[in-house]
Amino acid sequence: MSSRTLSLDLRERVVAAVSNGLSRRQAAERFGVSPASAVRWCALADTIGSPAARLRGGDRLSHRIEAQAERIPVLIAEKDDLTLSEIRARLAEDGHHFAISTLWRFFTRHKITWKKDRSRGGTGATGHPDTTTGVVRCPARSRPGAVGLH
Repeated sequence: MSSRTLSLDLRERVVAAVSNGLSRRQAAERFGVSPASAVRWCALADTIGSPAARLRGGDRLSHRIEAQAERIPVLIAEKDDLTLSEIRARLAEDGHHFAISTLWRFFTRHKITWKKDRSRGGTGATGHPDTTTGVVRCPARSRPGAVGLH
């Protein structure tokens, strides 16, 4: 099976041969293509008027998230520290299900970014709030040759 698109000229010759009286199988054999291709090309010519190939590759699904392009900034304006998971859950409440990676690409495409609020100490230490600062903790697993003193 060939993964490349066959020329429009070949497609048109097969369709012309069928319209001149050959069966689809006979036209396919005459031009060295599969019978299934001849059937598809004739069907395309009947429905859209041309046996031309449709565009290959590209994005076929982003129109779903783009339909929510007005709602997503509203969600962010309501609560500016939403995570992608929370945005996903809010959209799912209305029946719009997206992967987090889809939301990520949407924000990248629309150049939507937001920073954490620095007045809350957004750059503070991570981890458990009850940990004492200044204490060096032992690693979770020992490394070869590591000394046990900290």
